[in-house]
Amino acid sequence: MRHAAPLHGTTILAVRQGGRIALAGDGQVTLGQTVVKHHAKKIQRLHNGQVLAGFAGSTADAMALIHRFEARLEEYRGNLQRAAVELAKEWRTDRSLRRLEAFLVVADREATFLLSGAGDVIAPDDGIVAVGSGGPMALAAARALARHTGLSAEEIVREAMRVTSEICIYTNDAVEVETLEG
Repeated sequence: MRHAAPLHGTTILAVRQGGRIALAGDGQVTLGQTVVKHHAKKIQRLHNGQVLAGFAGSTADAMALIHRFEARLEEYRGNLQRAAVELAKEWRTDRSLRRLEAFLVVADREATFLLSGAGDVIAPDDGIVAVGSGGPMALAAARALARHTGLSAEEIVREAMRVTSEICIYTNDAVEVETLEG
């Protein structure tokens, strides 16, 4: 049985700056060499709007993980770190979850984490984290902007994503941004 080419592409970028967190995602979805969607929603607000979550990778896998993460948030009454650690443990050890191919970036007013199926729960040192096809480019652009400008977190993610969309063929300029006050 032949499977369709895997869905590729996305850039998710989180920046914590000036007491705010901004999480951005581009809207492009590709199937092989073809763009199949321009305005996908890859950022969600969870836990009564107090937590932001963005995903890169297989959409179905990411949605399953976000659903489980939201359940963990409810179970641990909004404790982002505890929910992230518990999801990462479950993701790494559960046979059905182990095959899921996605990354999650989650943030609240106090913390930001990158979650992976390898059990990683990474809090960035500088408050900036990026994943996906354009992740390295977005990370570099955001770090340069944060260090050398007075831009807000939202302005940094928008400009870094614009720069990334000009370089990465799997990232477009239909950028969605969600923010929280710190």
